[in-house]
Amino acid sequence: MKSLKLTTCILLGMTPASLSAQQLSYPDTIDEAPVFLGTIVLSTSLNPESADGASITSEALALSNPADLSELFVAEPTLAVGGSIPVAQKLYVNGIEENNLAISIDGARQNNRVFHHNATTLVDPTLLEAVRIDAGVAPADAGPGALGGALDYQTRDVGDLLYDGETFGGFYKLEYGTNGNNLTNSIALYSKENGFEALSYARYTTGDNLVDGDRDDITGSGANLTSFLGKVAYESDSGHRFEFTMEEITDDDQRPYRANIGLVTAGRPVPLTRSYDLTRTNFNLEYTTTAPTDMWNPTLRLSHSGTELINDETDLSTAQYTQGETSRLNGEISNRFSLTVGELNVGVDFFSDKTDIDYASATTPAWDYTAGEELSNVGVFAQLRMEPTANSRLSTGIRADAQEFTGIDGSTQSTDGLSFNASGEFDATDAITLSAGYSHVWGGIELAENYILNSAWDYDTDQIEDVTSDNAYVAASYTTGTWAVDAKLFSTEIDNARAATYGGGPSLTADVAATGYEIGLSKNWTDGFVRIGYANIDTEVNGSAADSYSGNYLTIPMGEIISLQTAHQFANGVVLGGDAQVALDYDDTNDLLGGNPTIAGYTVINTFVEYEPNQIAGLNLRAEINNVFDEQYVSRATYGQDFPTEVEPLYEAGRSLRLTAEYTF
Repeated sequence: MKSLKLTTCILLGMTPASLSAQQLSYPDTIDEAPVFLGTIVLSTSLNPESADGASITSEALALSNPADLSELFVAEPTLAVGGSIPVAQKLYVNGIEENNLAISIDGARQNNRVFHHNATTLVDPTLLEAVRIDAGVAPADAGPGALGGALDYQTRDVGDLLYDGETFGGFYKLEYGTNGNNLTNSIALYSKENGFEALSYARYTTGDNLVDGDRDDITGSGANLTSFLGKVAYESDSGHRFEFTMEEITDDDQRPYRANIGLVTAGRPVPLTRSYDLTRTNFNLEYTTTAPTDMWNPTLRLSHSGTELINDETDLSTAQYTQGETSRLNGEISNRFSLTVGELNVGVDFFSDKTDIDYASATTPAWDYTAGEELSNVGVFAQLRMEPTANSRLSTGIRADAQEFTGIDGSTQSTDGLSFNASGEFDATDAITLSAGYSHVWGGIELAENYILNSAWDYDTDQIEDVTSDNAYVAASYTTGTWAVDAKLFSTEIDNARAATYGGGPSLTADVAATGYEIGLSKNWTDGFVRIGYANIDTEVNGSAADSYSGNYLTIPMGEIISLQTAHQFANGVVLGGDAQVALDYDDTNDLLGGNPTIAGYTVINTFVEYEPNQIAGLNLRAEINNVFDEQYVSRATYGQDFPTEVEPLYEAGRSLRLTAEYTF
């Protein structure tokens, strides 16, 4: 059975590179060669899918034992997640909110822009095989709408969990956290025989409200999360592989009335909490081959995914019921051609997205309404990845997309455009590698958030403009012995991002810019590593410093972030490690409500010890202390901390001891 050991971490995505306790080597094929510095891949293997990714082993990912998005990306200073409640967490990549990335889960396109006060893509990291992030510059085959890059979550297959020759296995994982008395049970069973595979996984987490660093309750932070994953597959002797995946994750509990805000002290009176019942589902059918030829290496995929949010307030003073739902059907037909110079991936993809809102007032039925928008897109793409010389790698691609948009009133709008990208890497010496990349992305029309849809919108007088973006980066790395230094400059500019409001109409837009740089330093030794990363990111909306109000679905004030991670494995098998996140004070804020507040900095330290006793094969024991010094803080990516008054942001959890026991058989 594959167990988690401290092997390591290669991180070329501009946090420091560190090597492992084991000798790492790469296969000779271009798919699996060392890859461009513009991409981050958290992976269970050293087999990135293309030449423009970077890799971290699953063992390194497991160092943080992630329970949610904030812990999954804990070692990345350019990846920020705000909110202590999973249902309110949003990911920012290089300062750009995730809805501006092409997001997929097992190939299924995501469009989860339901309500700006809750999470967009709720993820259970327990069974993730890989997370690939093309920050800014993304390849053409990453999908349409990659305005700020691309984000791809991949869940594990049976082959990732069983060694060759094994036919059956599973695991049971029990976790307990003292902060909130959180209890998590996870179980998985998987089998493989005669070409057939099956995997089933379930997780259930319950708990009370968390407390912050001042030991005060964080209102509406209780846990009630369920997650399911099922896979069946068949692989013929000749390599034809068919796989069906079903995934569902649900969070259903009382949350702050505005789930990503602790409290709003002004405006209309509302209850302190209300019910948030959020369900995200994926269904994915895929055909690939494990015996490709130079001219035949196809991917055929058909997916359906959806997100539903229900706020039932019929028993509260607000006396209303709101149901928002997005649904999408998407697919891809592509083929990778192996050429003398490298690999060419060409194909066609499509999506058909729908948004719907159903609102009912228990006291004023005249206010009831339903509304929805639809968007379909057909795209063709080609991405070439090659090694022009022994010391250089190049990736370039182009895609064309055509869209058909239908508004709430039934009016239609058609549009089309081109996107292109190019990135390359050059080994100047054995120790120095230089890289750069650029992309222009046509995003067309974006669907509006469900909860601000207005049945009175007039699309004939308010035509929606096409959104486009330009992304660029330059980077360098220097490696000598067991030391590595990395640096990167990056920029993303998005023009005409849709910023519709209920009262302002469907065609409002905003221009967004995020620029910054990263520096990383790492040191590895026989049984461990240490790495430190620094990022400085400036964000703007319409030419002014970004604020979290105008930056909804776009960006957020970021500033300077430092991350540190280290681990060491002792001769007796005990692994000891930890990480730290430091956010410096940030005063380049907008003039919200008549003030320019300084966003407070913070330092958060987490530590863990992990042990696999030789006496019980398959048993893994772990103890960790999160927020060791009980820091009272708000994550830099959390809404509202830049308001001088009227908004109390959602605080992060204070110190907690988490105990984990996992038995794999």
